[in-house]
Amino acid sequence: MTDHAARVPEGFRERVRFYLLDHRTPAGRTIDVALLALNVVFVGVFVAQTYSLSATARSLLWDAEVVIAAVFLVEYVLRLYGARDRFGEFTDPYAAVDLLSILPTLAVLLLPIPAIVTVTGFLRAVRIVRVLRFYRFTQDEEFFFGTVSVQSLRVTKLLLTVLVLFFVSAGLFYGVEVRTNPDIENFGDAFYYVVIALTTVGFGDITPVTRAGRWVTVAAVLTAIILVPWQASKIVREWTRRETVDVTCPDCGLTGHDPDASHCKACGHVIYQEFDSHEQ
Repeated sequence: MTDHAARVPEGFRERVRFYLLDHRTPAGRTIDVALLALNVVFVGVFVAQTYSLSATARSLLWDAEVVIAAVFLVEYVLRLYGARDRFGEFTDPYAAVDLLSILPTLAVLLLPIPAIVTVTGFLRAVRIVRVLRFYRFTQDEEFFFGTVSVQSLRVTKLLLTVLVLFFVSAGLFYGVEVRTNPDIENFGDAFYYVVIALTTVGFGDITPVTRAGRWVTVAAVLTAIILVPWQASKIVREWTRRETVDVTCPDCGLTGHDPDASHCKACGHVIYQEFDSHEQ
């Protein structure tokens, strides 16, 4: 029995929780990779459905959407079932995103025909929030492909923040503008507008014509102003942080000092003798 296998719980509920959170065992990695791939496909299906396609292609995309949504529904139920605190899991932001992203598909399947008309616009565009699910894979340095440095993780989070911001804003903007704005025919048009708006280029070739579209733009710009500098500042602090030497102050016990320090930065005790012995 391997080290990893020895840590796998015995009970079914505990095993469910373990494998949905695990990044180290082959089964845990397989689940992670499969869910990540399905997330990419699910978002890709939404984007593809905004373009002019043949009836056959639309039918295939709809079938793929239903199958993937069903998998996500099963995963959502299993997460609730396996959670130690089910109410805490239910109210978790990532769990809310999981449920919100599949509700439009479930609504189309379950609601009566007249009600589908109200679902096919903005509500179905809400599926794009599924890209927020990618943040589940950046919670710590342990990935399904190995361990990464804190600096690499922060860079990944920054890039992911920008990508998520663009995609979610474009999806919501598409949902509220596509029926009334002649310049928004597909997701690509909305994505182009969001990139131009958030980078403050402002060509003016596409502008929002609905009040909801204006508010989506305002929310996207404000979110970008807050989140992107916040994430970038963490990376800058990591890059500019000076290397420290593993020397413990004999007086206060503080470990880690600048290489050229002669006194403890916490209590002022003389430590340069420690550095001399460390270098010898």
